[in-house]
Amino acid sequence: MSGSTHTVTNQPPPLVGYDVFTADRALTEGLERHLDAALVETARAELTVLGSTAGSARAQEWGRLANEHPPVLRTHDRYGHRIDEVDFHPAWHSLMGEGVSAGLTAAWARPAGHLRRAAAFLVWSQVEAGHLCPLSMTHAAVPALSAQPELAARWEPRLTSTVYDFGLRPVSGKAGALLGMGMTEKQGGSDVRAHTTRAVALADDGAYALTGHKWFCSAPMSDGFLVLAQADGGPTCFLVPRVLADGSRNPFALQRLKDKLGNRSNASAEVEFDGTWARRVGDEGRGVRTIIDMVAATRLDCVLGSAALMRQAVAQAIHHCTYREAFGGKLVDKPLMRNVLADLALESEAATTLALRLAAAYDRAADGDERERALLRLAVPAAKYWVTKRCTPVAAEALECLGGNGYVEESGMPRLLRESPLNSIWEGSGNVQALDVLRALQREPAAFDAFLLEVGTTRGADHRLDAAVKDLLTELGDLDGIEARARRLVERIALVLQGSLLVRYAPAEVADAFCASRLGGDHGAAFGTLPHTLGLTEIVERARPVS
Repeated sequence: MSGSTHTVTNQPPPLVGYDVFTADRALTEGLERHLDAALVETARAELTVLGSTAGSARAQEWGRLANEHPPVLRTHDRYGHRIDEVDFHPAWHSLMGEGVSAGLTAAWARPAGHLRRAAAFLVWSQVEAGHLCPLSMTHAAVPALSAQPELAARWEPRLTSTVYDFGLRPVSGKAGALLGMGMTEKQGGSDVRAHTTRAVALADDGAYALTGHKWFCSAPMSDGFLVLAQADGGPTCFLVPRVLADGSRNPFALQRLKDKLGNRSNASAEVEFDGTWARRVGDEGRGVRTIIDMVAATRLDCVLGSAALMRQAVAQAIHHCTYREAFGGKLVDKPLMRNVLADLALESEAATTLALRLAAAYDRAADGDERERALLRLAVPAAKYWVTKRCTPVAAEALECLGGNGYVEESGMPRLLRESPLNSIWEGSGNVQALDVLRALQREPAAFDAFLLEVGTTRGADHRLDAAVKDLLTELGDLDGIEARARRLVERIALVLQGSLLVRYAPAEVADAFCASRLGGDHGAAFGTLPHTLGLTEIVERARPVS
């Protein structure tokens, strides 16, 4: 046989060997916009290195292997001793090592740390999403531990370390540590006050014994876990170490690993506590209040993770269509396909722009800016609700841009699609976020004031944005049936905030298209229904990953 029937033509090259950071104009411009000029050069240098690693064939292979070889639970050793360990593929450890060294747990330890970390999160998440879960929780645990200064002094230097030090040993002997969490239970879910895990005080020094079952325990090979349990004073936050100071294993019985839709590289377990030693974090009965800052930080990571997934999905779709030919020309030049790609690119840029604005607000709030702190109280749950909701339709449409090739596992698009619903569920699903926004509106007027000041900076710049703000105020003026209308209200808040940011910062064609479609109603129910008179070519070119 000549082999001529196996000649491959009209297939795009892999999207590999490029700098994920510098190829993303919404990201690079957003970083420079919010970052102090003295830090820009340093941050760009760091992120260019990370972006080149993220776009390398080696890192993409790590992502593939970590998902094709998911973690394996080992409850006992060969002699029958209980060990409760999880084995990971070496690719997982490579991903974790790069993520930790890139500062994804070190935001609290450097200037403009949240913004710089957010940019790195957006870059590195595009390689593989599952391993970002333990990195996110480790990062978010720092503010919770501040409620117990002696614990913070012991743990925080290791949590913010840039050294990945895997293995179950006393944390005192480790160069870096990771923290997971165990909040939800079978009967309670998001209603943490209904949980049944009990905590009994052992001494006056804050030591307790925990007994109960956690339905979801994320990253079970972490060095410690923040958990909620019922003490005499009510729901209380505790730190549970995997290994005690004397080197013995804390009772931590892993019952099984969850067989999940996506996020398959990451281990999520059910765990039983039976006299498990723990230290109280904060006061008894104040557990929910203690972890609220942790929840807010992980919710922002949900926004970042979804924005990163959307960016990678859009990058893959535009890359494919740039090379693929059909009906006498490149797909990217076909008016209908260009409309689809531009619509997807709008969604991606709006998500990235909003995520970076919130990360910058975290830095400013940490420096004492109360207005920024108030804005976060409303904007984080609203962004978490909307951006994560948009992720799945973006991933599905981007997959379709590759046609049948996108439905094949080797393309990487099915992994993106499986991963896409997770961030909408994690740290409180859509209804939880919507209700949280209502609480902020009803109990914290400074939060809505900060929101109005934020969107008010663009008053008069776009009539569709102005009309959307007016409609939102009208909606808020009628409190009848407000809970049943909460999703609609939160969607409008998020869209108005995104529109305001794009009008302020994005190129005119991007802002115009967003306001026309998302705020002005000139848009169909599916992607690819933008007004044809808009600058669709310019929008697609802006989002192209490789020139």
